[in-house]
Amino acid sequence: MNLNTVVAWVDARERLPRSGYPVAAAITGRYPADDAPESDVAAVGEEFWLVRPMIFTTLHFGEDGAEHRDCFVDSDGVVRLPYGGAGEETVTHWAALPTLPGRTTHGVLGNEVQPALRNAWGTHPTA
Repeated sequence: MNLNTVVAWVDARERLPRSGYPVAAAITGRYPADDAPESDVAAVGEEFWLVRPMIFTTLHFGEDGAEHRDCFVDSDGVVRLPYGGAGEETVTHWAALPTLPGRTTHGVLGNEVQPALRNAWGTHPTA
């Protein structure tokens, strides 16, 4: 079984994913001075560009009740807009997350998990 995958990055200024779609999002911004630990003084104010798993949605209500449209939301509820939009951190590119190894889906639940794992490993685990 081939467990390799190819990532096709999409410019967030040109096209957005479908609502509810899980993606890898390339985020750019600048580390804030307040959040940098004392041991990492070099990172204060430094620009970054990194990848985070996120969900894209056409409508999201933040914890404060604020309405956000066409945005990317991470597992902590942090909202980021496509590059060029408002915000200190924005999404420059996005890519579809790969499916699970040996599967055509992003998730398996319940009794199907162990058989799917065995299939992906190609053997029966001893534990």
